Order: sequence, then C-alpha cells, then structure tokens
Amino acid sequence: MTVSLKGQALPLTQGLDITASTRGVLGAVSFADTPLVFAGYGVTAPERGWDDFKGVDVKGKIIVVLINDPDFYQPELKTFNGKAMTYYGRWTYKFEEAARKGAAGVMIIHDSAAASYGWGTVKNSWSTAQFDIVRPDPSATSPKLESWISAEAADKIFAAAGLDLNALKVAARSKDFKPVPLEGITLSGGYKVAAEEVVSRNIIGQIKGAKRPDETVFYMAHWDHIGIGTPDADGDAIFNGAVDNATGVAALIELARAFKASGKVPDRTVAFIAVTAEESGLLGSEYYASNPIYPLAKTVGGINMDALNVSGRTRNVEVVGSGQSSLEDDLKTLAAAQNRILTPDETPEAGYFFRSDHFPLAKRGVPVLYAASGLDMVNGGV
Repeated sequence: MTVSLKGQALPLTQGLDITASTRGVLGAVSFADTPLVFAGYGVTAPERGWDDFKGVDVKGKIIVVLINDPDFYQPELKTFNGKAMTYYGRWTYKFEEAARKGAAGVMIIHDSAAASYGWGTVKNSWSTAQFDIVRPDPSATSPKLESWISAEAADKIFAAAGLDLNALKVAARSKDFKPVPLEGITLSGGYKVAAEEVVSRNIIGQIKGAKRPDETVFYMAHWDHIGIGTPDADGDAIFNGAVDNATGVAALIELARAFKASGKVPDRTVAFIAVTAEESGLLGSEYYASNPIYPLAKTVGGINMDALNVSGRTRNVEVVGSGQSSLEDDLKTLAAAQNRILTPDETPEAGYFFRSDHFPLAKRGVPVLYAASGLDMVNGGV
C-alpha cells in the first residue's frame, strides 16, 4: 500500500506501518488515488447527540479514525463513559460503522493507552489470516480495507496534508467536530484475498425445565485457545490454555454434572454452551447469537465463564463492565450471602466487557453477566 503525499510516495509496510486486511471482499482489493478523510472517532450515537460525520458523504473514501471514545483523555467531559470504554470505542464498531456509511476502508490510528495494547499486539493479531462467520453479505459489516496504522505513519500523513494531528485529536472530543478531508492525500495499492471455509463447532447440552421449559437460562464458556506457536526449550509449541479457558470449560461441565446429580429438575431449561473461536473474534458466540437454538426473546439470562480464578477464595467479586447487566443486583445479593462484596471493573478503559463471549448476546438484549474473582484474597489478599 502506498499513500501519495501531494505527489510524494509514502510506502506503508505491512506489519510495520499498517495492518491491512478485509473480511468483506473476496478475490482482489484495489485502491487507486482513493481520498482520505479524518472522521474523529468515527462514531454515530444519536442517543448521546453525537455524530462525527455531520452528513459528510464518505462513500468510496478511506476514513481515518481514533481508537476508544471521545472522552477517554478527558473523562470530565462526560460525553461517553470516561475511562470506561463503550462499544463505540471498540475497533469492531469502527469497522462496522464505516461499512454502514459506505466507506471504502478504515485506518485506525494506533494509540497504546487508548487501545490498551501496543503495536506489537496489533501486528501479531492483524498480520495473519483473519476469521469470520459465514455471513449473507460480508460487506454489510466489513469495508474493503480494515486497517490500523502506526502513530508514526499517521503523523507523517497528517503533516504532509498540512494538518496538526494533535490539535485534531483534541477537536474530535467535541460534539461540534466535523470531518476533515486530507487534501492532496490519497491511497493506492491492493492485495489478493483468498478464502477458505473452516468448520468448527459449538457444543450445547441442556436440562429441560419442568415448569417453564420454553424459557432458558444458560452458562457459557469458550473451548478454544490460541493454538500452536514457537516451541519452547522443551520443544512444546502448544498453547494449552489451562486458565483461558480450560477453567471455564471445567466449570461448565461441573455445573452440568451438579445440576443432574441434584435430582431436581429446574423450573426453566438450563443450557450449557461451549463455544468455539473466541480467540478469533467471538465467532462461536456470534454465530450462536445470529442462529440461536433457544429464542433470544425467551432467554432470560446467562453467565459467561472465561479464565476463572485458580489462586484461591476472595473477599470480592469483580464485575467486568460494571453497570452493563441487569443481573448485577442478583449477584450482589448472592455475594453478600458469602460475606463478599462487588467491586467495579479494575480496567474499564480496556473494554473487556466487549471482548468475551457474552457480548454478542448482550448487544441483542439478552441479560448476561461476566464476573471475575477479585484481587482481595482471603489468604494473602491485598
């Protein structure tokens, strides 16, 4: 890929300056002098009175956006949730909104603090094969170019356009922000997109309810990990995922065993759902949420178990994504019965609520809970 800086070519090297890919196009992707537009945080949030696009037509253009939410660096603005990321701050939303606007592509400017991970994570995650579920129209959620660009590359591009990127970052924190064309800056280049269908499976067990069998409560855990990597000193190259997420799967199996061994039939149907491909983008849970076995309107609640505590009992329960679930009041009551308290998300800016398998169901309105043992250990606590 090459950016033309008013006639001067700036090559963008995959993995070093940019991570370019797509899940929305098969065959070949190409760009020829495609214009760039800075669209702030790339957010359309009518319930917050927020629109970064202001009616500007970005169809066929590359939008350049910032990661996280507009008030991440100024929580006192209270335009979103401050340090607590909303879904508008996630890279997945940026790509989806670009597709809805008809943009040819997205460049997310990397920022380690706002993303909660460094460029190395971006490089390792986005320079290899990308996965998605089979969708009727992939282009509806994925533009032709889904990319991150390094902060250094972004500085060069904006400077060549005669723009102060730091000043624009501050301007983008305001509701009055309007998109800024990068005059004289275009993108050219392309790449081939090869696709292969890979079959994996979700595994579901159930105990049929006695009184309200048409209503469902579920427990969920993902059964995958990150696969095979570089061998260690002993030649072992397998990432076993003992904590993430064999602990969750073990809990899922034990819960099913305990329900059955109790000899009591629950009022509602209880489902035990082991989902695949969480590490590849919540794909198993996204597929289930798109093709539910149990109607979502009749799914009254669920608990996601991901990387459970293996260190011992704690005095607190940490709620990941505090305030996001109507089940928190129930959890508070149950925790109090164990002389424990609820504590808020330790790192809300990382957006972990949007990064585990409950989220595809939560965004479709299903009450779900994602909790973790806290850090205040009964033995040797903080």
